[in-house]
Amino acid sequence: MDINVYLAFAGILLILSVFANQISSKFGIPSLLLFLGLGMFAGIVGHINFTDTGLTNHVGIIALIFILFNGGLLTSWKTAKNDLGRGITLATLGVFITAGCVAAGCYYLLKMPFEISLLLGTIVSSTDAPAVFSLLKMSKICLSPRVRSILEFESASNDPAAVLLTTAAMSYAVQPDLNFDWLADFFFEQILIGLGFGLLFGYVSRYMLRRVRFSYLGLYPVFSIAVALLAYSLPQMLGGSGFLSVYICGIFIGNTAFLYRRSFLRFNDSINWIMQISIFLILGLLVKPRHVMVLLPSALEIALLLILVARPLAVFVCLFKSRFSYTRQTIIAWAGLKGAVPIILATYPLMQNLPHAQYIFNLVFFLVIISVLVQGTALPVLADWLIPPGKEKK
Repeated sequence: MDINVYLAFAGILLILSVFANQISSKFGIPSLLLFLGLGMFAGIVGHINFTDTGLTNHVGIIALIFILFNGGLLTSWKTAKNDLGRGITLATLGVFITAGCVAAGCYYLLKMPFEISLLLGTIVSSTDAPAVFSLLKMSKICLSPRVRSILEFESASNDPAAVLLTTAAMSYAVQPDLNFDWLADFFFEQILIGLGFGLLFGYVSRYMLRRVRFSYLGLYPVFSIAVALLAYSLPQMLGGSGFLSVYICGIFIGNTAFLYRRSFLRFNDSINWIMQISIFLILGLLVKPRHVMVLLPSALEIALLLILVARPLAVFVCLFKSRFSYTRQTIIAWAGLKGAVPIILATYPLMQNLPHAQYIFNLVFFLVIISVLVQGTALPVLADWLIPPGKEKK
C-alpha cells in the first residue's frame, strides 16, 4: 500500500482523537477509552489485521518514557515529599497485595488454572500512569494536592514491582520448579539503579538548563527528548528500572527554575498527548472485538474482585494510620486505574508464546476497558459525594 495512504490514515486518526478529547472534557468520559475505541473502530472499518505484538510493546515503552517524564515534570516535590514513605509503600507492598488478592480470587473463587491466575494477578497489579495522569487532568475532579501527588507518584513508580512479579510468574509458567532466590536481588537492583540514574540525570540536566543557554529556542525540546531517552535506556541496559529513572529525572527538572521553562513544559505536554493517543490507538488496533466480547462474564468477575476487594485492601493496609482520612483513602483506592501498562505487560507472554497467552491478553484488555469506564467515569461523582466541592483543601 502507498505510504501516502498510511500517512493520511494516521492524520485522520489524530484529528479524530483531538475531537474525541473535546467530547471527553465536555461529558466526563475518560479520553483513553475513546482512543481505544477509535483504534478498534479503525481496525474494523479499515480492515486492518494488526497482529505485531513486538511492535506494540516497543511503541508502548517509548510512549511510557515520555508520559512518565512529563508526569515527573508536573509533580510538585514540595507536596510529594510529605507523603514519600506512603507512596513508596503503595508502589511496592500495594502491588504485591493486589497481585496476591487477584491471583487467589481467580484460582479459588473463579477456578482458573494456577498459572493463568498468577499471570493475571501480576499483570494487573500496578496502577497505570497514563490513565491516572489523564484522569487527574479532568477539570470535573476536585482533589487535594496531597491526594493527587500520591496517586501520581504511585502510578509512576510501581512499574518495577509489577515487572518483577510478571517476570516471576512467566518464569514459573515455563519452569514451575525454578529457584526464585534471584527475585529479591532483581527487585532491589531495579530500584537502586533506576533511582541512581534518575538522580544523576536529573542533577546534570538541571545544572545544564541553569548554566547553558542554547543558541536557539528550538534546541530545548531536542535536549528534553535526549534526556528522557538516556534516562530510560542507560539504567535499563544495566538492569535497572528505566521507568523509575525517567520519572525521577522529570521531577528534578520540573522543580527547577530555568530559561524558557514554560515553553519546555508546553512541548513535553504536547509530546505526552501524542504518546497517549498513539499507544491507545495501537492497542485498539491490536485487539479483536469478537475475541474480547466472549470473555465478558470472566472479565466482570475479575474486575469486581480487583476494584472492590484487591485495590481497596492494598490501599487501606498501606495507608493505615496515615494522615489520609478513610474518605481520602477510599478515593485513592477508586482512582487506581488500569491502562496501557497492564496491556503492555500482557504482550510479554504473547512474545514468549506462553500457553493461554492470547486468552490472558484479551482478558487484560477487557479489564482495562472496564476499569477506565467504571472507575474513570464514577470518580468525579464519588469525589463530589465523599468530599463536597470547596471542602478539599489539604
